Amino acid sequence: MRIGLIAGEYPPLQGGLGDFTRQLALAFAASGHEPHVLTKCVAGQPAQAVEHGVSVHRLVASWGWRTYQRIEGFKATVHLDVLNLQYQAAAYQMHPAINLLPGALARHLPAFVTFHDLRVPYLFPKAGILRWKSILIMAKGATACIATNAEDRDRLLAEGVQSMFLIPIGSNIAPAPLKGFDRATWAQASGIDPSGMLVGYFGFMNDSKGGDTLIQAIGQLRQTGHAAGLLHIGAQTGDSDPTNAAYAAKLEQLARDLGIADHIHRTGFLDENGVSAAFAACDVVALPYRDGASFRRGTLMAALAHTCAIVTTTPSVSVSELRDGENVLLVPPDDPPALAAAIARIQADDGLRRRLQLGAGELSKQFGWDAIARETVNAYETALRGGRRSW
Repeated sequence: MRIGLIAGEYPPLQGGLGDFTRQLALAFAASGHEPHVLTKCVAGQPAQAVEHGVSVHRLVASWGWRTYQRIEGFKATVHLDVLNLQYQAAAYQMHPAINLLPGALARHLPAFVTFHDLRVPYLFPKAGILRWKSILIMAKGATACIATNAEDRDRLLAEGVQSMFLIPIGSNIAPAPLKGFDRATWAQASGIDPSGMLVGYFGFMNDSKGGDTLIQAIGQLRQTGHAAGLLHIGAQTGDSDPTNAAYAAKLEQLARDLGIADHIHRTGFLDENGVSAAFAACDVVALPYRDGASFRRGTLMAALAHTCAIVTTTPSVSVSELRDGENVLLVPPDDPPALAAAIARIQADDGLRRRLQLGAGELSKQFGWDAIARETVNAYETALRGGRRSW
């Protein structure tokens, strides 16, 4: 199948949507399909390139009203069987033209939308009603929609979107082999006290991820005698959402106010080997999402894939696969004392930490990219046959 993927961002641009699209496209190619990615122009990058069977077309200067014409030319040249828009508002600079694309494209070509996030973006929070209506226009105009988590699927179904598929995301960072890895050596080389407790956080900092809750929890741990430090793994801000930088600055000020700035360590952008080593150095990984843990969170999927002992927040809707005390430890959102207590509990109980690590590894097996690619192709084929599936 000749598959077109539209991505608002794509490596080397940093962002979860772009990383997801790359992994999905590579899995398509590995299974014998012909994936083509249409994405933004990037300085220093060729307009067209092929990576392991994935054709990348960096042809879009900016996302807007002219994007439709660019896509028309793209699909006419490539002769696609299906087109799949990967949607997260910030990746397209919030431009409303993107929301009208699926309906326009679906008149001539099967056009799917994968929704990575239905939340109202922090870039334009006061436009909640209008933004939601524009998302519904997009969803109802598409040939079919793909949700990455049950809560988004159920919300779209409740609004009358009839052709829906639920396909989870996987980890955008593949665990790398760490032959000869030594935590103490790694910590010393990174300027970190190897004898202390190291709490990991992965991903960009933004308000929905509860970074302020985590900073306060680290402060409380230190106040109660725990030699806790925080390791921020990866870049602090991405290339799509400008609010990330403002929020990161706010957290830096909070750390200074609490007197713990010297105990927060930042790796900056890392390749897969670097991310895997940083995860391995952590005693606990804390992901205190303000809206609860969800399988739409690539940062959670990465921590599961790296078999980390994870503390995260209770999902806003039931997620039966997340089992408290077995593969994650769950705490309420926006509760620094509860988060601090859970981190301390794992640090004090080697048996619990090992159980959480083993449970995370078992759960992550459900989210392999080969299975995700296969399910996505099945969704395309089902919709092309005129079938409607919603689960």
